[in-house]
Amino acid sequence: MLYTPIKFRNLELQNRWVMSPMCMYSCEDGLPNDFHFVHYASRAQGGTGLLIVEATGVVPEGRITHKCAGLWNDEQAEGFKKIIDFIHQNSTTKVGIQLGHAGRKASTWNGKQLSLEEGWQTVAPSEIPYAEGERIPHALTVPEIKKLVQDFRDSARRALDAGFDLIEIHAAHGYLIHQFLSPLSNVRTDEYGGSFENRIRFLVEIVEAVNELLDENHPLFVRISGTEYAENGWDINESVELAKVLKTKNVDLIDVSSGGNIHGAKITLFDGYQVPFSAQIKKEAGIKTGAVGLIKTAEFAEEILEKEEADLIFVAREILRNPYLAIQGSFDADAQCDFPVQYERARI
Repeated sequence: MLYTPIKFRNLELQNRWVMSPMCMYSCEDGLPNDFHFVHYASRAQGGTGLLIVEATGVVPEGRITHKCAGLWNDEQAEGFKKIIDFIHQNSTTKVGIQLGHAGRKASTWNGKQLSLEEGWQTVAPSEIPYAEGERIPHALTVPEIKKLVQDFRDSARRALDAGFDLIEIHAAHGYLIHQFLSPLSNVRTDEYGGSFENRIRFLVEIVEAVNELLDENHPLFVRISGTEYAENGWDINESVELAKVLKTKNVDLIDVSSGGNIHGAKITLFDGYQVPFSAQIKKEAGIKTGAVGLIKTAEFAEEILEKEEADLIFVAREILRNPYLAIQGSFDADAQCDFPVQYERARI
C-alpha cells in the first residue's frame, strides 16, 4: 500500500509518503531564500508523494521565532513560487504548506521567550502564559479573532497564487488554535470558550474561510494534537469528536500528532507512539488520517497502512537524515517510485 496512489479531491499523490512540515528557522522577515530552495527542491527528488512546507505565520506576530517563514505579503508568496515551480517541473511530488499562528508560544529563540525589545507581545485565548515566568499574553478580543480568521484566509489565497497544491492548518503542538481547543489554556466565557462547541469555533471558522478559496484540485488538511497528556486537558475523545465535525466541513485528512500545549507534560516516546491516536480517529470519525512520530522505515510504514491505522505516513527527522527514504524503500519493495531522470543510472 505504501506505493499505491491516493487521491484527495482531484489531487493524486503518487504514494503514501509525506515529508512532514519542519521549521528551518532560516528566514529573514518571513522570506524564503536560497537555503529553502535547496532544502525543499532536493527533498522533492526523494520520491515522497507529498512535501509540506514548514509552519508559516499568517501574521508577523504569529511566528514561533523571528526566523520563521511567513505568508502575510506578496513578496513572500513570490519567494515560495520559485521553489514550487521548480519542484513541479522536476518531480511528481505535490507541495503543501502549513499555515499557523504560534499564539502564546511565539516570540521565542532557542526555546526561550524573547524580551519585548527583541521580540513582540504574544496573544492567546486567555491570559495564561505557556511556562512559568513568561509574560502574560494578550487575551484576544472577538474582533481580533475575526481578523485572524481573515488573516488565515488571506495567507491561503497567497499560497494558492504561489502554486501550492494543498493547504494544512496547524491546530496542534500548543500553538494558537490548539490553545483555543484546550480547556487548560482557554478559560474564556464568551462564544469562543467553555463548551466543546465554543472551543473549536475558531478552528471551524478558519476551515470554513479557507475552504471558500479551495476548489476540487486543492485539498485541506488539519494537523491536531490527539492528546496533550494532561488531566482534564484536550484528549483523544475530543479529538475524535473534532474530526467528526471537520469531516462535515470538507476537511480531507487529519494529520495526527500530540502534545505541545502543557509545559512539562510527560510523554513516553517509542517508534510510532502517536499511531494509536491516528488509528482511533480514522476508525471512529470515519475520516482519512496521517500518522507521524518516530516512523523510520518503509517496513514499519507499510505495517501501519496494512493495519488501516492511517492513510498517509508523515516522516520528519528521518527525511532530514535520508532525503531518499521513499526511493530506497521502493527498491526493497520492488515498487515504482518517482526517480529523477538525471539519476536514472543509479536505479539499478
